[in-house]
Amino acid sequence: EYGTDKEALEKVTMILTEEEEKKLLEVRTWEFTDDEGLKRQKHVIEKLTGVRKNQKRAGYMYEVRFATKGSGEGPTGFINEDKLEEGGWGKHVKQTAEKILAEEGRFKRPLTQSNVEKLLVDVGMEREHATHTQMSQLSGGQKVKVVLGAAMWDQPHIVILDEPTNYLDRESLAALAGAIEQFKGGVVIITHNDQFSKALCPETWLVEKGDDGIGRLDCQGDADWMEAVMKEKTESVAMEEMVDALGNVTKVKQAKKKLTRKEKKQRELAKKKAKELGEHWSSSEEE
Repeated sequence: EYGTDKEALEKVTMILTEEEEKKLLEVRTWEFTDDEGLKRQKHVIEKLTGVRKNQKRAGYMYEVRFATKGSGEGPTGFINEDKLEEGGWGKHVKQTAEKILAEEGRFKRPLTQSNVEKLLVDVGMEREHATHTQMSQLSGGQKVKVVLGAAMWDQPHIVILDEPTNYLDRESLAALAGAIEQFKGGVVIITHNDQFSKALCPETWLVEKGDDGIGRLDCQGDADWMEAVMKEKTESVAMEEMVDALGNVTKVKQAKKKLTRKEKKQRELAKKKAKELGEHWSSSEEE
């Protein structure tokens, strides 16, 4: 609700105990900042209403609303997060901090018609489905595609797919398998489709109960696939020249390679040998 992870709010670590609730209702002296400057007054905090970065040190200051005995809203002020945690507001601070981290790390894609249409086209649907078709009018396979597209809206690092092959035809299954292989992040899949699983997973761990009633692990497929991947080397090609808009060519100065102790010793021996033979030793060879 309101952009909050419902499951995160229901965690035991986020639910206040009876003792913690009583602590929040205690009157205590709070040091806070408002429009008039720094103040120290006795108050009971009603709730957290906002947050801003602390300009004097690392961390955040949280805007709080103080309770009032009369009608209307009480005064507000900014309090450092460590003081709030000392006063029993640690779980509220943690909940707000998680929202801040989620917003800062989230890829913000503008919610526009063109972006929604492009997203649906990328998952194999028609552009018109975004503006002229209700969800109830879509087929089972089309609904799966919409869900897959929605899952990728914020460009997540990890995607968890629960039975993604349901209602998809063979062509869509092949496209989904190809997309998963090209995805640079992590993927967790729950599926009963053995063919789909084997096409994506080079190694399978099969746990079966034997005749003696003991479960044993059977590793099937290529168990050395990870080692093979780690051995693969990718060579980066450094730019030697750069051409600007006017056609001017500029030589790009390459970073000098730092030699190991063994390479330095071999170079010194080669330099000494060249001098003994009367051969020329250039400065470029010395670098």
